[in-house]
Amino acid sequence: MTDQLAISNLTLRHRIPDDWAADPWAEVRPLIDGVDVLREVHPEGLALSCRHWTGPAESWPLAVTEEPRRVKITEPTCTAGCCGALYVTMRREGDRVIWDAWENTSDVTALPADVCFSAAQYEAELARAAADRSWEEPVDTIARLLERTLAGSGWFEQWGCVLTSVRPRREEPDVPEELTSPEGVDVEFRQVRASGERSCSYGYELFVTHDRSVEEQVRRLAAGILADDPRKTAELREH
Repeated sequence: MTDQLAISNLTLRHRIPDDWAADPWAEVRPLIDGVDVLREVHPEGLALSCRHWTGPAESWPLAVTEEPRRVKITEPTCTAGCCGALYVTMRREGDRVIWDAWENTSDVTALPADVCFSAAQYEAELARAAADRSWEEPVDTIARLLERTLAGSGWFEQWGCVLTSVRPRREEPDVPEELTSPEGVDVEFRQVRASGERSCSYGYELFVTHDRSVEEQVRRLAAGILADDPRKTAELREH
């Protein structure tokens, strides 16, 4: 049946979710022939965020091989076990990429049709999307570059810690100022403990401004963290 499918076109679009509390990074949403067919069958689902597209090509969420791979292509902001998710099996067959064997575990029973892509167009679009920064707002760029700086410094390791998360923090519209934090970046790390010992978690709530360049703010934020033992300068979140 798959050899009778028409060739479709894949487009990957970065989108900052309306509800970004669970993951503030943009999702990388697949469109098939320009249509968001996944939203039609899983309206509450979000595609995996761009933070999953930073490693080698074989690790990207939509990477394919000749061996079929079942992929969770959209999931809710809670958990798949709570509200269900949308799954598809994807594989490469010669010069084609096939998506089929859809499974919808949400309350919606509808499923997308099986899809066939040109492997060349498909893989080129994955590479383009992985390198795309055009969607970023300044806070996203600052968070991405700050994470790169901190991860490459080896600073946390010097203090027996490991960097666990760097995330943009967006302003919440229509929320009183006293109930929300200003726009910025959240940095989290934990202290490495021996097996069986409880680990301490720490965090920085950093703030960004609109009157300085992205590069200057990354340097300023990184310098503040790299100036002293982070276990002393960060907030203890969990002991």
